[in-house]
Amino acid sequence: METMKKSRVGILFGGRSGEHEVSLLSAASVLEAIDKNKYEVVPIGITKDGRWLTANHAENLLRGKKEPSQHLRAGDPQATTAAAVLATGSAMIVPPVPEAELLPFQNEARSSHSLNPIHVDVIFPVLHGTFGEDGTIQGLLELADIPYVGAGVLGSAAGMDKDMMKRLFAAAGLPIVKHLTVLRSDWQQETKAVRRLIEDDLKYPLFVKPANLGSSVGISKVHGGDELAPAMDEAAAYDRKIVVEQGVGGKKGKAREIECSVLGNEKPMASVAGEVIPSKEFYDYAAKYLEEGSELLIPAKLSKRQMRDVQELAIAAFCAVECSGLARVDFLMDPQSKKIYINEINTMPGFTSISMYPKLWAASGLAYPDLIDRLIRLAIERHAEKKKNRYSRSS
Repeated sequence: METMKKSRVGILFGGRSGEHEVSLLSAASVLEAIDKNKYEVVPIGITKDGRWLTANHAENLLRGKKEPSQHLRAGDPQATTAAAVLATGSAMIVPPVPEAELLPFQNEARSSHSLNPIHVDVIFPVLHGTFGEDGTIQGLLELADIPYVGAGVLGSAAGMDKDMMKRLFAAAGLPIVKHLTVLRSDWQQETKAVRRLIEDDLKYPLFVKPANLGSSVGISKVHGGDELAPAMDEAAAYDRKIVVEQGVGGKKGKAREIECSVLGNEKPMASVAGEVIPSKEFYDYAAKYLEEGSELLIPAKLSKRQMRDVQELAIAAFCAVECSGLARVDFLMDPQSKKIYINEINTMPGFTSISMYPKLWAASGLAYPDLIDRLIRLAIERHAEKKKNRYSRSS
């Protein structure tokens, strides 16, 4: 009986963003749970300084082991740059002598400057934040004509930029909180005028955020005027655009934080919604990753109507920013009025087996290994659909 050929999946992780360590956790979970009977796995790591690694070097990165400190040239067997992944219809990286058990290719003798391509059928970029979730790696994979999991260039870029995201939500008629976007240069050069604009337009408490960053890095809750300047300076350290939002619930109440997972391409579907009860005043980086005490309620304590509204809004938000594959949509609910606002969309949310995105799908009947399989199939379906496009008038 003829054995079916396994699809070869490149798991891309690490990266230059502040969420590098979160990416390693997500990748380790995917590598452990993916169906090895169905897929051959190629681990591909990106170091914090942007070097691309594979084989035992990628596994060392995943386990937190340090790579040699000397600078490696593109073409060396240990590492290469992002430019070397471009090849005709396949990913090209420079593999070291294979040692890790995860490697599906044979050990071949090679000179230190030879390029030996590793062909993959699809890339699963388990990259979070800047350079991984913002359209940059997606553009590279588009140029290489390789199917990949998750949103495309537009959806990824719009989902990362909170200013543009909110503009698209508003254009689609979706409920968002009152907010302003301020340029870093305006804040630094016209501080008094910007402060006056903020305080005339919005009411405390406020949330001040860098427009392009993930995992709540650089975000501050501002209770009054004396806290505004430090919060603006903190956000300005991370991005040229600063988003200032009016807090939901006002001074007396705290918004409920609801999350919903979306899966699909042109006909997406939503999971049951969950609720985050943070250990701190809001769900910042420390509450997410460094401290215990935050509670996840799955499903969220919502009425049937509220649950349906959240699911419908999650799908609408997914479509508004041209997402595909997966996304987690985060909501804020006013504790008094019960009004629901879309806070943001995450196009590559945390993806460990205990992260909110897969846990919501598990509660909806889709187990973690099956979710990984579905995402890979969605990536291949999306790529096949895109191949129908013509890019020139000639046949």
